[in-house]
Amino acid sequence: MDDGKPTGPQAKWWSRPTRRAAHPEPAGGPAPANAPEPEEPAAASAAPDQAPAAPVPAVPDQAAAPADEPGGQAVPRPRTSGQPMHEPDEYSTPPYGGPGPWAPAPPVQRPTPAHGTVVPPGAGGPSPQYPATNGAGIPAPAPPPAPAPAPHPAPADGHTPPHAQPAGSFAAPQPAPADAFPPPHAAPTDTYAAPPPQPQAHANAQQPAHPAPGQQHQQTQWLQYDPWGAPGQPFTRPGPPEGAEPGRKKKRRGGAFVGVLLLALVASGIGGGVGAYIERNGGLTTVELPQAGRDNGDRAPDSVAGIAASALPSVVTLHVTGTAESGTGTGFVLDGQGHILTNNHVVAPAGSSGDITVTFSTGETASAELVGKDSGYDLAVVRVRGVSGLKPLPLGNSDNVRVGDPVVAIGAPFDLSNTVTSGIISAKQRPITAGGEKGDGSDISYVDALQTDAPINPGNSGGPLVDSQAHVIGINSAIRAADSGTGPESGGQSGSIGLGFAIPINQGKRVAEELISTGKATHPVIGVTLDMKYTGDGAKVGTKDADGGPAVAKDGPADKAGIKSGDVITQVEGQRVHSGEELIVKIRAHRPGDDLDLKLTRGGEERTVTLKLGSASGT
Repeated sequence: MDDGKPTGPQAKWWSRPTRRAAHPEPAGGPAPANAPEPEEPAAASAAPDQAPAAPVPAVPDQAAAPADEPGGQAVPRPRTSGQPMHEPDEYSTPPYGGPGPWAPAPPVQRPTPAHGTVVPPGAGGPSPQYPATNGAGIPAPAPPPAPAPAPHPAPADGHTPPHAQPAGSFAAPQPAPADAFPPPHAAPTDTYAAPPPQPQAHANAQQPAHPAPGQQHQQTQWLQYDPWGAPGQPFTRPGPPEGAEPGRKKKRRGGAFVGVLLLALVASGIGGGVGAYIERNGGLTTVELPQAGRDNGDRAPDSVAGIAASALPSVVTLHVTGTAESGTGTGFVLDGQGHILTNNHVVAPAGSSGDITVTFSTGETASAELVGKDSGYDLAVVRVRGVSGLKPLPLGNSDNVRVGDPVVAIGAPFDLSNTVTSGIISAKQRPITAGGEKGDGSDISYVDALQTDAPINPGNSGGPLVDSQAHVIGINSAIRAADSGTGPESGGQSGSIGLGFAIPINQGKRVAEELISTGKATHPVIGVTLDMKYTGDGAKVGTKDADGGPAVAKDGPADKAGIKSGDVITQVEGQRVHSGEELIVKIRAHRPGDDLDLKLTRGGEERTVTLKLGSASGT
């Protein structure tokens, strides 16, 4: 239908004129200072084969005149002086009214809420359309739809005006014409800077129900990000009320995290403690293992414990101190008068002016004095005074001992008082010699000993060797050491190897009685001097004595029995004799005055003689 407008080829609805005729500046002078300067959108959808152009600010002096026709086409024309920049527009064409049919689309706002998040330009991909909302995420009321513009023919001056577009739609920006007036101000450096705020009605304009073909792509591109359109889920959530502290929520989160961390640490510590307790104690409950009840402590009298309980109160420890040396040994109580029997080599360090201290099993101590000693038997007797409640240790009979009988040794090895060891009698009548440190033989002791495997060590010397009835059957005197052979305990030998030797109590009893009675002991003798260098089997009578006299004492027991110098004695009381030491040991095992049978050889012939033992004073 022809309505009287110029006719001509119609441009496509998304086209813009590629060139514009230059327009002279209106006679009225420049535009008012307060005239608005709308900008093109920051980004727009171009034609399918054309990339979007950079935003170009509108030229102030080329403000579009109101549409001349009802259809809404506008033709730029010179503006006279005093005339307003825009005539009243019945279609409310921007910037004074609502979106018009040809006006450029309102620029995309990039609002920054008071406490929200700035939305970056061009963010997001295609997104669904949401109703418009305000900055706080509350949907804004939709304005009434604008009237649909009618198409108009091209103007007569050859310029193709832009076609009207639906309200609220956005047109793709076009490059500025080459002959356009330059803008009075330089373009902003930030091409993404937000344009001046537009009226709310423009931003909330609704889209047409059915866009024209080819327009849907442009609308979708422009609507893929709408900062006001997410219902209930705006991109920029409303911040807290003005004046509220924005960091308080973060602080609450930090406090909650610290609390959870502390709780985890405490829980792990408690768990570790409980686990360690369970591991060490085997569970959360107290472990109680089965155990026998207490008894009254009674033991069989013939057991080691019973023997020790009976004998210990009568055993003492001696500490001896002299001018040159000191020593420790053991002894036992003989009677209620305070007499104590021990070894000679235990008290020897005291000499004639040393001190002897006795310590009882209860820990009480008392000073002791020497009563008598004999080096040939290695026995001595001391006495304590002013001590009451002494318990004498009963004496047994060493002749009744048999090999294999159980025995218990009590003493203070290495000064460890009240030490009890046990064993058996491993042999009898072991001829041993001890001492000899002086070199003249005066300190040598000859013992027809009881051998035991009960451990005996230095410090056990002088202690009792008791039988199963707690009776003394021997006095512990020597040990055999693995490093240096036989020797006295005072020789500093090594510990026990299971070869201990004790003086039989029968011999010790006689010597102790003599020492208590006279202070000296007597030795049984036959009246001969032996050749100690003889290496043959038996004991050989020498040719001279120590003073150069005859080897057989005149009118002595041997002289009366017919023994001569050079005879070899091979047996005593039916027991074989292999050396001179053994002969002395066998003779001293008897008392003076006892009759003794001897077997000897003279010139290859054996002879048997009987003699009565004589007596000699000991030292």
